[in-house]
Amino acid sequence: MTAKQKNLMDVISALAKRRGFVRPTSEIYGGIGSSYDYGPLGIEMKRKLADLWWKQMVRKHENIVGIDSAIIYNPRTWVASGHVEGFVDPLVDCRQCKARFKADDLVEHAKRAKGVDDPPLTPDGSTLDPDHPSYGQLSCPTCGTRGSLTKPRSFNLMFKTHVGPVAEDAAAVYLRPETAQGIYQDYPQVVNTSRLKLPFGIAQIGKAFRNEITPGNFIFRTREFEQMEMQYFIRPGEDEKWLEFWKEERMAFWRDVVSIREENLRFHKHGSDELAHYAKEAWDIEYNFPFGWAEFEGIHNRTNYDLTRHIEYSGKEKDLQYFDDQTRERFIPYIVETSAGLNRGLLAILLDAYAEDDLGGETRVVLRLDPKIAPITAAVFPLTKKDGLPEIAREITEDLKRNFNVFYDEAGNIGRRYRRQDEAGTPFCFTVDYQTKEDGTVTIRDRDTLEQPDRPKIEELPRILFDRLSL
Repeated sequence: MTAKQKNLMDVISALAKRRGFVRPTSEIYGGIGSSYDYGPLGIEMKRKLADLWWKQMVRKHENIVGIDSAIIYNPRTWVASGHVEGFVDPLVDCRQCKARFKADDLVEHAKRAKGVDDPPLTPDGSTLDPDHPSYGQLSCPTCGTRGSLTKPRSFNLMFKTHVGPVAEDAAAVYLRPETAQGIYQDYPQVVNTSRLKLPFGIAQIGKAFRNEITPGNFIFRTREFEQMEMQYFIRPGEDEKWLEFWKEERMAFWRDVVSIREENLRFHKHGSDELAHYAKEAWDIEYNFPFGWAEFEGIHNRTNYDLTRHIEYSGKEKDLQYFDDQTRERFIPYIVETSAGLNRGLLAILLDAYAEDDLGGETRVVLRLDPKIAPITAAVFPLTKKDGLPEIAREITEDLKRNFNVFYDEAGNIGRRYRRQDEAGTPFCFTVDYQTKEDGTVTIRDRDTLEQPDRPKIEELPRILFDRLSL
């Protein structure tokens, strides 16, 4: 990895803060770790990504519908799902420098530790063994102090809170660590109201919360994040077919709809040591981030694990089975899940779009975002602040804002205004000049080519934008 690649995350986070994409929250109070606010450009881009996903997953398919489930569920939900028991990471602290690590993240460190001939690992080599004779010989990966690591202790990743006026154990609940469980609990009612027949899907976009031990890499891993999930209910025995179908559909979305470069995308299949407790088979769509390949969407074969567990813990076997009107049989459907991180997807798009162009000795910073996802679709400039040009530019702006997010700017010379829009990823700039007053035409400047090939009439601008956005 080059120095430039290593630094790209810092460059993007600085650009995101400077231009109003993303910034740390609560900065006037010193902030809070790995929590971020989305500014005017960031929220526009995030909403566009979510809208594109919804259009692709729900509007495109007549057998997929959407819901919006609550953030706080009955706490027995998380017992049934396995999160109370299994959503736990062993945590290790350094007594010297106070650094904190997941025990599983120290496995490779233990294998390479100098002066430790027999690494302190469990027999299968999957995690640390604190009772191993050589455990005390390990050094801290951060400060290097030997023998400073505590024994692993359990750490539940779910945020716990209380319902009601008194914080007592009987009222303990959790903020949801994933959005899928709301879909599983609601699916019988959704089937009845929407008259769905297998196969069918239920989608939702919403926030989830995980008390991550080691958050970081800007918005890649945060404690509060948004998921775009679709649970596809199918007949048992058809799971492998539909898993392959949704793998290709989801890769095509990021490659063809959002326009992430193909060389920066790949599939990763989970090995037996990676599979979640609910999964029969799982694949990740990974992006080549500056810190390495990492997952931002998962496609999982969850079989009937979740519904079976909810039947067991709720006693509602008949309610959670699917009834086939034609065959008159009841059974528990299998489920193929697609689960994408909205925040991670946004980060991948920003990184993929960032470029620095050399224009005759001057460096131009530009985000080559697909026009469909650019936060500002077009900017409108009057060439000067006089002779009625601002009034014409204002009229164009107001007309275009009926269908697009359009930005008006008259501050500074035209070159600086172009550069500001390049940094924001704005694909088109319309300039009102003196010829506009004569024939009602404007110039169009293309962000990527820097060309101004023609002068369309003002009334043609909405159609041009619709065509170029493929809307």
